[in-house]
Amino acid sequence: MDDQGRATFVLHEHHKPRHHFDLRLEEHGALRSWAVPRGLPDDPKHNRLAVAVPDHALDHLTYTDADKSIADSGWWHEVDRNDRRLVFTLHGRSTSRTYALIKTGSDWLLHLMKD
Repeated sequence: MDDQGRATFVLHEHHKPRHHFDLRLEEHGALRSWAVPRGLPDDPKHNRLAVAVPDHALDHLTYTDADKSIADSGWWHEVDRNDRRLVFTLHGRSTSRTYALIKTGSDWLLHLMKD
């Protein structure tokens, strides 16, 4: 949680072994995490694959190393949720955008919602 008690998020950029991003959302004392090979979508017409990976400890919010950097961070809030979909807004360093994670079986699609 940030100083105002809001749930935090971090977007890690991994440079090895293959370039990808990890989206991590703080929830229930852990970071729910998805690997997003091509990064967050920047157009509602183009969804991105998101692969659920094991939860991470909260100390990963600020973790970096030689192959991992923080692409964005801030706080997030849930807009809507059901068994197959999580709609949420990320309030990052430079912008706020609303996304939907949509379960497609074993994987997820990450969709940028229209404003």
